[in-house]
Amino acid sequence: MVLGTVLTHAKKHPALVPLFVIIGSGAVGASLYLMRLAMFNPDVSWDKKNNPEPWNKMAPNDQYKLFSVNMDYSSLKKDRPDF
Repeated sequence: MVLGTVLTHAKKHPALVPLFVIIGSGAVGASLYLMRLAMFNPDVSWDKKNNPEPWNKMAPNDQYKLFSVNMDYSSLKKDRPDF
C-alpha cells in the first residue's frame, strides 16, 4: 500500500525521487544500527538465565564500539578482577 503510493508520487513528481531514496536509506541505516546495538552491545542482556551480566565476560581487548579513532584494543591489559 505504502510502496504503491510512493511509486505513484514518484511518477507524478520525479524531483521527489532523491528525497525518497535518501529518507529510505536513512531509515534502513538507522534500523540496522539499532539491530547492531541490540545484538552486540555488552550492555544489553537478552539471556538473563545463562548470562545475566554479559559485560563481565568482555575481555579488555574486545572492541565493541563501532568506530574508534586512536585506540588500539589489542595492546590493552586486564585491569579488573574476575567475578
